[in-house]
Amino acid sequence: MQIQTGRACLWMVILLQAVDNMEHVITLEKPVHQSLSLCDGEQKYVNMRKQVVLQALSSLEINCTLDSVPHITLLASGGGQRAAVGLVGSLYQMKEEDLLDTILYMGGVSGSTWSMASLYSDPQWSSNMDEAMSRLSGPGVELEQAMTWLAERAKEEHFSLSDVWGVLTSAGIMKQMDLRHLSDEASRNATNPYPIYCAIEKLCYSDGLIQGKWFEVSPHEAGFTELGLFVETSFLGSKFQSGELLVKKQEMDMVKLQGILGCALAHGEMVTELIPPWLNVPGYVDHSAQEYLRVYNALNKLIALTKSTIKDPTALTDLDKLQKLLEDKVNQNATALLESKSPEERQSLFQQWGLELLKAAEIWSQSLEDGAFKRHVSFLTKQILPLIMKWEWGTISNFLYQYQDSSVPACLGSKERFHLVDAGLLINVAYPSFLGDKRDIDLIIAPEYSAGNMFETLTLARDYASNVKKPFPDIDEKILKDKDLPKDCYVLEGKDKEPTIIYMPLFNSQNCKDAEELKAKMEEFSTFQPPFSKEKVDYVLETAKVNVKNNREILLREINKAVVRRHNRRMSAESTV
Repeated sequence: MQIQTGRACLWMVILLQAVDNMEHVITLEKPVHQSLSLCDGEQKYVNMRKQVVLQALSSLEINCTLDSVPHITLLASGGGQRAAVGLVGSLYQMKEEDLLDTILYMGGVSGSTWSMASLYSDPQWSSNMDEAMSRLSGPGVELEQAMTWLAERAKEEHFSLSDVWGVLTSAGIMKQMDLRHLSDEASRNATNPYPIYCAIEKLCYSDGLIQGKWFEVSPHEAGFTELGLFVETSFLGSKFQSGELLVKKQEMDMVKLQGILGCALAHGEMVTELIPPWLNVPGYVDHSAQEYLRVYNALNKLIALTKSTIKDPTALTDLDKLQKLLEDKVNQNATALLESKSPEERQSLFQQWGLELLKAAEIWSQSLEDGAFKRHVSFLTKQILPLIMKWEWGTISNFLYQYQDSSVPACLGSKERFHLVDAGLLINVAYPSFLGDKRDIDLIIAPEYSAGNMFETLTLARDYASNVKKPFPDIDEKILKDKDLPKDCYVLEGKDKEPTIIYMPLFNSQNCKDAEELKAKMEEFSTFQPPFSKEKVDYVLETAKVNVKNNREILLREINKAVVRRHNRRMSAESTV
C-alpha cells in the first residue's frame, strides 16, 4: 500500500512538472498579449483579497456578501519624500481605524511608489505598520553598499540616471536596499491590497498618442494601460522583436524600479521651477538654458542624496564645499552678459557653463584625500557625468518593438528601447489605471500630497478620462475655488459606473490657518530638497494620520454606500438576465 502511494505521489509530481513546463512554453510562445481585462494572476489575488475585505466590513458592522464586496482603491499622489512619508502615515491611521483591510487595491506614482516598494518588502506589512513607521527615521544605508549595487548596474546595457536616482533614493530616503523582484509577489497571499505602480513613456508623453503614455506594473504583468498590451512582469527589460522574445534578461530589482517610477527630475521642464533669480528673465530660459540648469540640479540633488548615506564628518564637509562651489557658479549674475549676446551666442555660453560645472565636480573629486570616499566619488564622476550630459533616464528594452498592431503608436513600435519616467509628469495620481471596466472601481480614497494647484490632479484626471471615454465623477466648480486653502476632505459622488472619490489634501484649512501658512508649509516640505530630518518626517506622519482620523466617519459612510451600490448593481444585472 505504501509503495503504491509512493508511486502515485511520484506520478503526481511528474504530472505537475509537465503541466508547469507546458504553461511555460505557452507563455513563451506569446509573451506579448493584448487584453483589457484582468490577467488570471490578478483576478485570483483579487478574489482572495475580497475575503479579507468581507471580514473587515463585518468587523465594522457593515452588512455585505462576498458577491457585493465593493472595489475600493487607495490612490496616493506623488510629491517626493513628502508623499512617501505621508502615505505611510495615512496607511498607519487607516489600520488604527480598522479601515485598511477594506482596501482591495493600492496604486501609486512618483514619491508614493517609494513607500509602496518599501512597504511591500514585508509580506505582512498591513499588520506591521509600526515597523514601516520606524524605518523612515532609521539609520539608512551606507554609501559602500549603495556603490556596490551601482557598480553592478553600470555593467548593464541600459544603465541610466534612473539607476543612480533609485539607489540614492532607496539608501538615503527609504533607508533600505530592496533587492527582491516585483514578480516575487505574484505568489503571495492576499494579506495586503493588490499593488499597481505607474510610470509614463517619455517619448510618447512628449509627442505621442494618449494611448501610448500611461504604463503600469503589477506583480503579474507590465504594460500600457490604454493599449491593453502587456508582458509578464518578469519579462520587463528583456529583448523583443515583432512580439517574439529574443533574449530573456534578469528582471530589475525594486531599487532600480524605484528609480524609474520616482524620477520627476527626468523631464527637462522641471528645472524651470528651480531657476536662479538672475536668470528668471523672459526669453532667457530657452532649451539651452534648461540644459544648463538640469546639469546643475542633477548634480545638486545627487550630492544631497549622497550626503544622506554618509556619516564621516570630513566627507560631509567635502560635499558641502562642492555644493557651495556649484551654487556660487550658478548664482553668478550674468544677466548683463546675456543681454549683449545673440540667441546663438547665448546657447554657446550655456553649453560652456554646463561643461564648467561638470569640470568643477571632476577637479573637486581629484583633490580629495586618498581613501574609500575618493574611490566612490571617482566612480560616480566617471559613470554619472556622461549620463548627465546625455540626460539618459529610465532606459528599457521595448517589448513592442516592431509589434504588428495598428494600435501601437509610432513612438513605440519603431524604437528598440523606450524610457519609463515619473508618471507625475502627466497626472500625479494613478487614476488612469483604475478608471473603466477593467478593475471596476466603486470608491477611490485619494490622499493628496502634491504641491502646486491642489485640484490639478482631479482636473487632469477628468480630462484624461474624457479623452479615453471612461467615466469620471463631476467636479463641482465651487470646489476649485478652494485651491489655495482646501478643506481636509471632499467627496466627489459617483453615479452609475463613475467611481466616488474621497479627496484628502495633506495641508488644508484644518491644519493651516490661512493660505499663506499653507504655502509656507509646502515650501518647508518642498518636493526637491535634501532628505527630511527626523522632526520633518514625524511632522508629516502626524499630519497625515490626523487627516484620516478626523475623517473616519466620512470614510465609513462612503464605504457603506459603496457596498450598497455594488449590491444594487448586482441585483439590477441579475434581474435583466
